[in-house]
Amino acid sequence: MQDTSGVSQGGTGKARRRGLNRLGGLRHLLVDIKRLYLRRIWGMDIDPTAQFSLSAKFDRTFPIGVHIGPHSYVAFEARILTHDRTRGLYLHTRIGANCFVGGRSLILPGVEIGDNCVIGAGAVVTKPVPPRSIVAGNPARIIRSGIEVGPYGRFLSADETERGLVEQGLA
Repeated sequence: MQDTSGVSQGGTGKARRRGLNRLGGLRHLLVDIKRLYLRRIWGMDIDPTAQFSLSAKFDRTFPIGVHIGPHSYVAFEARILTHDRTRGLYLHTRIGANCFVGGRSLILPGVEIGDNCVIGAGAVVTKPVPPRSIVAGNPARIIRSGIEVGPYGRFLSADETERGLVEQGLA
């Protein structure tokens, strides 16, 4: 059921899918196809449960150096690099399980991001990130440690926050 404000009244506490989010099924299919292409053709190590934006970029100069763990998400226009031509480096870059890599962030070659981390939008990650941390900035610095996140780096309180916004008619 729905009222005139456009807010879902079905009692789920979830925000209504609007805009391109209504095409989520098609998007997931396209991501699955791209993941298969990146894994089979380029040899990247991207877990089958990992998700990413179709505009995310993974380094194809040293593609076997890309490693993305289970239930991690790489947001729009983020870049995962595995080589530095100026220094002649070809390194493995790893993103752990349950991580979120924010939009337009840059992960430099050889960086290892631990499990359960959140990388802020636009961050330039130049050094390893310890597990259960939030990093942001240029260069990225640890903002908070010891965080608890679920799959895809979603904070455990996110469902409650979303439910509150729906109840207020803001989502």
